[in-house]
Amino acid sequence: MAAAQFTIGTMDNDSDAIAGRIRIVLVGTQHPGNIGAAARAMKTMGLGRLVLVAPERFPHADAQAMAAGADDVVAGADRCDTLAEAIGDCRLVLGCTARSRRIALEELAPREAALRLKAAAATEQVALVFGRERTGLDNEELQLCHAAVHIQANPAYSSLNLAAAVQVLCYEVRLALLSEAPAPVAHAHRETQASHAQLEGFFSQLAETLEAIDFHKGRAPDSAMRKLRRIFMRSGLDAREVRLLRGVLADAQRMARLASQKPESG
Repeated sequence: MAAAQFTIGTMDNDSDAIAGRIRIVLVGTQHPGNIGAAARAMKTMGLGRLVLVAPERFPHADAQAMAAGADDVVAGADRCDTLAEAIGDCRLVLGCTARSRRIALEELAPREAALRLKAAAATEQVALVFGRERTGLDNEELQLCHAAVHIQANPAYSSLNLAAAVQVLCYEVRLALLSEAPAPVAHAHRETQASHAQLEGFFSQLAETLEAIDFHKGRAPDSAMRKLRRIFMRSGLDAREVRLLRGVLADAQRMARLASQKPESG
């Protein structure tokens, strides 16, 4: 039986450029056929930037077989060891998740997520992240995302194949790119918004500083750091603001070192 043919419009040069700044990131994919099927889903919707984070089996013949003509997307896929590496230069990262987690993230429907991606990708690199087939993204990986995307599937049977989820989101992205309506701009400083790598450097220094000033008072630091990450991720810091905050942290660390060197009064 011949495959059905679908046509949903042709993108102009501007939309093609935006599409080129949208990457699909697959984390820890267990079945290589799903990589090929996801590549096919991407190509049918005009997306071609695929990034694989620690795939269990790749390259693999099943990936090529399931690509069904999207071999170029599979062959051109970038490989990274960690999600942080895969999204280091991105200004917006959305993580697809099937259920609520302890990580409190803003939750977006696919259509709203697509509009956010379009707005940010007008000038910056962005990423749409999908997790493992059985377990999805873990909490640490979700912490690296600005918001979560949830597909409103049938609650009685919400299991959605990885490639099918990629297809749903890529379709919504294509609709957004074909739309003549301007996408909403999330932040006034979007053109200079800090990269993911810059934010992660800031968060690492923040965690070190809180430890140095004994902020946690013996309590586990995870909860406070999760909340602080959410605050700063929502704020849309630009690169200059991150440098300013890191300067403040550097001074706090310096004062903490000086305080620790003072002899106790007898």
